[in-house]
Amino acid sequence: MNIAICDDNKLICADISNLIRRQLPDAKISAFQSKNALLTAKDDFEIYFLDVKGIGGIDAAKMIRRRQELLNAPKSILIFVTGYGDYMSEAFDVHAFHYLLKPIDAQKFSTVLTQALTEIENIHSQAEKFLLIKVNGITQKIFLQDILYIESQNKKVAIHTAAEIFEVYGKMDSYEVALNENFFRCHRCYLVNLAKISAYNADTIQLCNGEKIFISAKKFPDFVKTFLSYAQNGGLVNV
Repeated sequence: MNIAICDDNKLICADISNLIRRQLPDAKISAFQSKNALLTAKDDFEIYFLDVKGIGGIDAAKMIRRRQELLNAPKSILIFVTGYGDYMSEAFDVHAFHYLLKPIDAQKFSTVLTQALTEIENIHSQAEKFLLIKVNGITQKIFLQDILYIESQNKKVAIHTAAEIFEVYGKMDSYEVALNENFFRCHRCYLVNLAKISAYNADTIQLCNGEKIFISAKKFPDFVKTFLSYAQNGGLVNV
């Protein structure tokens, strides 16, 4: 596990490092006292603990997210550690995993780190899973982590990814059974990847690329229960 801590206070960096060591004795921990030092580091970190005010943590998080999008890399876990509660809305804008207030409560920290580790396991698990589809006679592999949603189109289904849409013959019922983990049938025409949801209301789900799909009224209560359970069990959440 590769973890970065960025805070202009060395004592806080040491405190966070000690809290991590209690749970992860073998973790590789790198501490930085400035945003520039963090962003010029060559390592890719799975978890970032970022101070908000002292090092400009929100700006650092935006740059980290932008770099990951350009490289099409998995999103790291961002956890803000700060003495200021009024930055919480900005933290959600960069899909922060959690927001811890100083002084750090050891039990709360342990809980959040455990949840973060569970989410990383889920990310790695989904990264390894894939569908095999045949398009124009050519068999192709589509990783589940790349799928936004699947759409029913009569005798075909359209598999939507951020980069491309694949149309193949098949039935939604079959895909619903095959992709029951981390996917939800929100409408007779749509099977959505829970990890790609950025917002929702009673009739619409918005994906992390800005697209919107419908959710049926009768499916909404089950969707909310499923999504909350998914999030509480460490699923990747972009809301």
